[in-house]
Amino acid sequence: MKKSIFLMLLAIGFSLGLEAQQFKVITSVESIVPNGLGRSRIINALEEKDYKEFSSVQTEEDNSRNKSDRGEIRVKNFEETKLLNFYNLGGIRFQNIAANDAIITSMINTMISEGWELAFVTSAVESEGGKGDGQGIFITRYIFKK
Repeated sequence: MKKSIFLMLLAIGFSLGLEAQQFKVITSVESIVPNGLGRSRIINALEEKDYKEFSSVQTEEDNSRNKSDRGEIRVKNFEETKLLNFYNLGGIRFQNIAANDAIITSMINTMISEGWELAFVTSAVESEGGKGDGQGIFITRYIFKK
């Protein structure tokens, strides 16, 4: 009897563990363009894409280019949350960074309340490349799972 109950609980445990995990990526882009001229946003895609539809395999025999249509790859349904730029005319603006932190924290807390777990965070920067460049972003990807 104990053995059959144990085996039943073990089977239930395995079946619960076999559920596929789901992942969601949300990206924040924060401008580091001098004088506050850039745009900063949190971007959340509201539709899914299957990467296989836009993939090709290169081999020695067939090295033809991937001919996926860019228009089909683009996501037209997405949520865009405004953030403040790191700089204004006076230079770096710490209040803007604190405001962005508060908004990003709210987004993370909302995702967690909806059953998502923050699994990974990765960031990168493309800073101004010198006189006349005027480009620069700080990008962070928040990868959630459930």
